[in-house]
Amino acid sequence: MTIDFDLRLDTLRTAYSSAQLSPRNLIAAVHEQATALQAEFNLFIHLLTEDELEPYLAALDSKSPDELPLYGIPFAIKDNIDLAGIPTTAACPAFAYTPETSATVVEQLIALGAIPLGKTNLDQFATGLNGTRSPYGECRNSVHPAYPSGGSSAGSSLAVALGICSFALGTDTAGSGRVPAALNNLVGLKASKGLISTAGVVPACRTLDCVTFFTATAAEASQLLALTARLDPRDEYSRANPAWNDGSAFGKIATFRFGVPSGLEFLGCPESPALFAATIEHLQALGGEPVEIDFEPFLEAARLLYEGPWVAERYSVAGELIELQPDAVLPVIKAVLEKAPGTTAVQLFRAQYRLQQLKTICDRIMAEVDCILTPAYPRPVTLDELHAEPVKRNSDLGYYTNFMNMLDYAAVAVPAGTMQNGLPWGVTLFGRVFTDQYLLSLADALQRGTEIPLIGGQSITKAAPTHTARNDRARVVVCGAHLDGLPLNWQLKQRNGRLLEATHSSADYKLYALAGGPPFRPGMVRVDDDGAAIEVEVWEIPSSELGSFLTGIPAPLGLGKVQLADGRWETGFICEPYGLEGAVDITEFGGWRAYMKSQR
Repeated sequence: MTIDFDLRLDTLRTAYSSAQLSPRNLIAAVHEQATALQAEFNLFIHLLTEDELEPYLAALDSKSPDELPLYGIPFAIKDNIDLAGIPTTAACPAFAYTPETSATVVEQLIALGAIPLGKTNLDQFATGLNGTRSPYGECRNSVHPAYPSGGSSAGSSLAVALGICSFALGTDTAGSGRVPAALNNLVGLKASKGLISTAGVVPACRTLDCVTFFTATAAEASQLLALTARLDPRDEYSRANPAWNDGSAFGKIATFRFGVPSGLEFLGCPESPALFAATIEHLQALGGEPVEIDFEPFLEAARLLYEGPWVAERYSVAGELIELQPDAVLPVIKAVLEKAPGTTAVQLFRAQYRLQQLKTICDRIMAEVDCILTPAYPRPVTLDELHAEPVKRNSDLGYYTNFMNMLDYAAVAVPAGTMQNGLPWGVTLFGRVFTDQYLLSLADALQRGTEIPLIGGQSITKAAPTHTARNDRARVVVCGAHLDGLPLNWQLKQRNGRLLEATHSSADYKLYALAGGPPFRPGMVRVDDDGAAIEVEVWEIPSSELGSFLTGIPAPLGLGKVQLADGRWETGFICEPYGLEGAVDITEFGGWRAYMKSQR
């Protein structure tokens, strides 16, 4: 059951701008829808009343859709994230409090015109990945009643999947923003730690927590991230938003390398292996090159989260309540946390040392690829299985998620298929810290390539992006001694550079051998007439290394924009015109290698 409206951001903006729809009419309709679905899905802990909604609607009366990027957009808030004047429970009535101020991210969204519809159900204290661990009722799957919604952001995923909200806020410490997304045919963005403020969020593990977005499409998640990724003085774990993570970094995908774990675990699922293999083929069709990787160090890091001392960080939030009112906390939550009081500082430090060792290993693997692809979970588990073995089956769902924040990576869950019983199936794309917009670009391309119907059977209709996506790597076009195997190539490799392609410039350049040397240097100059295509290579280096590389380039050379044979403009070596004094025109050789060979 879904409403008649298409709640995607761009669709609502168009409807508001053309006066086909008003925020008051829309909110009344989705509120009615939420009320009708509440008994079946238990998705809200607190659905705002008409009186509670009125201030947000009234604030838009004097505004126009053109003034606010999220004008009249309904959203839901996981009930471990504060909304001023509304109780925050973390799914534990004895813990509940009423905040005077909203969480930073909620304040941001409201200031942008979004309207909070309610506080959503969750696994108590955000401890769980299934959506059944709540005194406010279990959350079942939006598509198949025999399966859970996934958690801990259970109600938030349902609010979007059932067509009640355009997007929803969740949290993700060990997979809570990705597992429910995959189980409900949604995109789940777990941005890099600190990129979205966690001020006003009840901690699960304070050092690991992330606020997440649930959306129908990756493009919408990209828009929301660009609007909210800000350094927050209220949050001591907040981190600055690098230039490549703003909205302009979202774009089309060309060639890329993606890691595929060897020895994938599907826990006996008969359908997931074929669905995963099909996803690999889809990514290859988009220009991806699969690279087999060793996944064991990632899995060892995952085991540290619950088998190691980090469980004590969860206990620091709920422990006092457990000790004072043991019956106030669900038995399954107490079972997860019960070993925490015996954890010692020595154990913590030893585990931190091992985690750092594992991160060093994993970072080396990550340096060789643009992202890694995994299933979102090995196999879905039923509600009956969760009732019979709540801890084991919950752990099964987190097999491919628990390591992510431990290792400080960004991740996006994206729909990638449908099981024979109709249950949604998804994958996770994860990458280095702050590559969020790049991952969303890949997720967008995958959504378009697989053409899986969205909520209510809708399809992606907005045009694909036309500019190239950016990640945390800079592309550099070289034409001389920096070519692979030549005397200055070490300057690229020393900076963890990777050769992407050997190609040619557009036919608009002349190549000169500059005076001086050794090392002998070329000068490539764009001309209006009598140009030629020059042999070049495209290298990729970490953006953090680009500054040191640039400062080491001697005059008259520098970095500017070079056009390649296929029409792309990339950063590359250029030469100031004054540097051509005494230079020799070697354009006829077509490249530096051929010229140097002629000089032997």
